[in-house]
Amino acid sequence: MDRYAKQRAFGVLARAAAGLVVFVMVVVIGVTIFRGGRVLLADPSIVISPPGSRYELEGTGGFFHAVLGSAFIVGPATVASMVLAISTATYLQSDYSSERFSDAVNMFLNVLWATPPIVYGVFVLTIVIAVGARTSLFFGIIAIAVFQYPIMTRYIDEALRSAPDTVRESTYGLGATRFETATMTARAALPGIVAGIIMGFARGIGDAATVLFTAGRSTNMPSGLFEPATTLPVLIFDNSMSFNEEVQAHAYAASFVLIVVVLGLIVVSRLLAGRFAQYVPGGRHA
Repeated sequence: MDRYAKQRAFGVLARAAAGLVVFVMVVVIGVTIFRGGRVLLADPSIVISPPGSRYELEGTGGFFHAVLGSAFIVGPATVASMVLAISTATYLQSDYSSERFSDAVNMFLNVLWATPPIVYGVFVLTIVIAVGARTSLFFGIIAIAVFQYPIMTRYIDEALRSAPDTVRESTYGLGATRFETATMTARAALPGIVAGIIMGFARGIGDAATVLFTAGRSTNMPSGLFEPATTLPVLIFDNSMSFNEEVQAHAYAASFVLIVVVLGLIVVSRLLAGRFAQYVPGGRHA
């Protein structure tokens, strides 16, 4: 086989692999939207209705408790992870740390990125058992924050590294301090930083394994920081295994809501990245 035939064969395989991925994604999203959308059209109030007293058995009420649980867990976790990720990524730049130290930390972050989410949940569960506490909203926040941290840090670190070198050179040339230079570099890398934060939020709100053992399972509305709470992914997992067809239908409806939220966040991240790009050096113009 000559090199041109190899090139054509590789091109066919690459297109086939891409087509397979797109096909699977379309099928999964399409089935979820079709079945979940049909349930929501029949009874849209289930999204904002609290669950009934015998929700898992009778399927009465809605899953607003899981919507609130996801918001109360992922929101604070994202803020905490964002602060830590921006601080870490800034310190990993050559202005603050050596290249050897930065490479070592990045390798550690890559390992954390590849770690299955359930490992984070088991890790936090070990802490819960060690301190004699019980699963709650608070420990769910910690688990999601730990899970989001390496994701955001890698995104933000790459964004800062891709910032134009002229930003650092010009700020140092004007006598700026390292902190002022880091601030200007972050402004130049703002599109990537915003995209990384939103992607971390999307990964956190769509994960079930991390909060499975840490936030607990509850069919009640979140009532306190140290009380059990449930999230949309956990509710989908529980409801899909129910013998009650109405509860199973709620699982598809919750899946529909979750997919719409995640896809919406991805679209927003792209729009914001493009919006902020026009205000940074080398970005597109309006």
